[in-house]
Amino acid sequence: MIVKKLEKYTIETANRIRELLIELSRSGKDKGEIPREWFEDVINSNWHDLLIAKEDGQILGLACLSVTMGPGIRKNAYLEDFVVDSKIRGRGTGSVLWNAMLDWAKEKGCNKLEFTCGNGREAAQAFYKNHGAEIYETNFFRKDV
Repeated sequence: MIVKKLEKYTIETANRIRELLIELSRSGKDKGEIPREWFEDVINSNWHDLLIAKEDGQILGLACLSVTMGPGIRKNAYLEDFVVDSKIRGRGTGSVLWNAMLDWAKEKGCNKLEFTCGNGREAAQAFYKNHGAEIYETNFFRKDV
């Protein structure tokens, strides 16, 4: 298995990523096509990447990461989406992606990897704890702009 940054847009890759994100969605619903512009923005950015885990040409999982910066935190990595195909979970793909995320964050000069994990996602929370992540008590807010 290899993990690489997405470097080129293809409709096949976009469709596979969409399938994986449907698995990640709480509702299991398709939120529609991911715009090509989003992929191009990520590919061309120095501060965002989409890591893809592949084996035998098949995308098995992904992690979408960004660098966040502030005077108090300096530079941290933020994990937005992390999913492994449900048919192969428990076989090590998540751990391979996890290690690739940590390497990515170190390469970017980040101090920490931060992310959220919703209530009811016990398997994901156990994975994070087993990989050394700690729960940070906070409230998460979101506001449309």
